[in-house]
Amino acid sequence: MASLRIPSLDIFRHRLFAQFWGARWFATLAIQIQATAMGWQVYDSARAHGQSIAESAFVLGLVGLAQFLPLLVLSLFGGQAADRYNRRLIMTACIVAKAGILLGLVIASGMGPEIVIPAVFAAAITAGIINSFLPPAASALLPMLIPRDELPQGIAWSSLAFQSALIIGPAIGGLLYAFGPAAPYSTAFVLLVISAALLFALKPPAQEPVKDARTVGMIMEGLRYVWSNKIVLGAISLDLVVVLLAGAVALLPVFARDILHAGPSELGVLRSAMGVGAATVALWLAVKPLQQRVGMWMFGSTIVFGLATIVFGLSEYLWLTALALAIAGGVDMISVYVRQSLIQLATPDAMRGRVAAVSFVFISASNEFGDFEAGVMARIFGPVAAVVIGGVGAVMASVWWMRLFPALAKADGFEPMDGPQSGAKILTPQK
Repeated sequence: MASLRIPSLDIFRHRLFAQFWGARWFATLAIQIQATAMGWQVYDSARAHGQSIAESAFVLGLVGLAQFLPLLVLSLFGGQAADRYNRRLIMTACIVAKAGILLGLVIASGMGPEIVIPAVFAAAITAGIINSFLPPAASALLPMLIPRDELPQGIAWSSLAFQSALIIGPAIGGLLYAFGPAAPYSTAFVLLVISAALLFALKPPAQEPVKDARTVGMIMEGLRYVWSNKIVLGAISLDLVVVLLAGAVALLPVFARDILHAGPSELGVLRSAMGVGAATVALWLAVKPLQQRVGMWMFGSTIVFGLATIVFGLSEYLWLTALALAIAGGVDMISVYVRQSLIQLATPDAMRGRVAAVSFVFISASNEFGDFEAGVMARIFGPVAAVVIGGVGAVMASVWWMRLFPALAKADGFEPMDGPQSGAKILTPQK
């Protein structure tokens, strides 16, 4: 008990960080409410329209693909925009645009499947365009708001904002859905308005100007930087492969409705379970940030993520499924924390937007395109086999990546040894 401590709130003495944290919390809460309602509405509408379980799961996968394709094309432009233009204004405009999406969903929510499903696909495509610009700007803005030596703790607290909203949002979305889909969409709209107001009032310091303001030149410079920094490249690509293979969030409506025989409230519980695990670990990291053997922490977490995914796929009990998802969320938080800290501390401010954009392309490839991959696998093999195969693949990929990127596996800390190109401090055998 003596080792247990309340996480320090000292970082919130930085008013700019406190405003940013609140804006991110409200925005994430809104997006999670929206995602829960959209997932259930699409799957339930497809099933009510006479489609089979596998066919309806494939529709969910197509929603992920609809978000990913515009993001794949535009993210690198979003990264250079975050380095060239005002990051705060970019974030504010993106949040306002997301609020507009929700208004459209409110209007379409009371209509039949022939209107609802196309409306959701239109919302997904628009969200993909917006997400090409929002995450790079947010990721590049955070280091401007707190001192460098407090950045790992700031990342932990920022992640906690995301994960706590991930717990509450799906539960709220599932409960509000009992009053019809318009209820969660309207609630999410109000939350996004609050987030936009907090961001608009934010007054960060001036960002470092870029030397070469040409769009193509800036994009190529960011790509060259990521490719030359093997620790950053290894961390980004590891997340891509593992979550692409083992990510199964898109299939949660399938498991809730037709495997666990539950409803939208239970779907909210399952979506919240990953947030519970992640928030618990984020609290631990806020109390005791990782300082040594960060590379092995990252690889260990991705292996456990794959194993937890296998248990999730095989489970026929709500409690066991929720437990497996909570474990997966917890270890994924470790991976996110290590990756974000390595990238933020190794990257110069003038290039953070572009590096964050490259990172987000990989993350979105694993998340949104991973949703599509999960839908395709479920269509071919069935949802259970698709999830289990993905979990096994994630474990195998983690072991292989340790051989492909030995510098990442040996990384002992977050700070570069000899400048940003050298990556993190490397462990060397003791003689």
